[in-house]
Amino acid sequence: MSSDRKTGTPKDSHYARLRRAHRRTEETGRPAAKPRPHPGQQAQQPAPDGLVRLYGLHTVRAALDNPARKVRRMLVTRNAAARLGLAEPLSLPFPAEIVEPRDIDRILGADAVHQGAMIEAEPLKPKPLAALSGTPLVLVLDQVTDPHNVGAILRSGVAFGAGALVTTARHSPAETGVLAKAASGALEHIDLIEVRNLAEALEELHAAGFETIGLDSEGPAELEDTFSGGRVALVLGAEGKGLRQKTRATVSALARLDMPGAIRSLNVSNAAAVALYAARRHLDRAGGR
Repeated sequence: MSSDRKTGTPKDSHYARLRRAHRRTEETGRPAAKPRPHPGQQAQQPAPDGLVRLYGLHTVRAALDNPARKVRRMLVTRNAAARLGLAEPLSLPFPAEIVEPRDIDRILGADAVHQGAMIEAEPLKPKPLAALSGTPLVLVLDQVTDPHNVGAILRSGVAFGAGALVTTARHSPAETGVLAKAASGALEHIDLIEVRNLAEALEELHAAGFETIGLDSEGPAELEDTFSGGRVALVLGAEGKGLRQKTRATVSALARLDMPGAIRSLNVSNAAAVALYAARRHLDRAGGR
């Protein structure tokens, strides 16, 4: 990373500026202008219509192993092909090309950590809430739009056995390479549920036997003392504004994470990981799987 000669501090990377843009979108509800790359910096090329570009070894391997994922094209270096266990990448059931890392750089831009592997694929199709499986643990996002946060939440959700991620059709991030890379393959291992009205979806979860718990730093009780029953839906709001008022009024309970330190709040993806750990321990004791 280059440095500013006047201050000696690192210049903002395009990646960092994108993160701030997404943060402003979450806090204001208004789309932020897309940051421009520095002069001479390679910019990401748009994906073909109807396709998404996924990259990184874990992300690509998980996508290749997912029978629901329709891959249309692959670019891979010889080293990455070996690490992915692809003895004959050119014999795959879709077009594949052995390339140099710089060839993928030219497509994805200089900031994408692709590890020598990229695919172009159809996005996964979200399911309706009626398709929710018998899982005892789900995640519900109330207008969390930062793809880095959503990807990290997906990764934690799969790690702790959550069966679904529920989002709204509006004010949620589309499937992108950035989100998939942050999820590190988890996107392929969890049901994506899309609803139009979050309050109505919460009521449907109640009818299905779920206790819906909204995470709130000012919640009246600690999360561990709030769990009851054998099905839990953790509801998380966007950073800055948190849960919307209608969501707060609809959940079964509001709860806080016990944080005795000087900092009283966590990044939403970190809060999700802590809450998932607590929920999994409760469900294991209650006999949930």
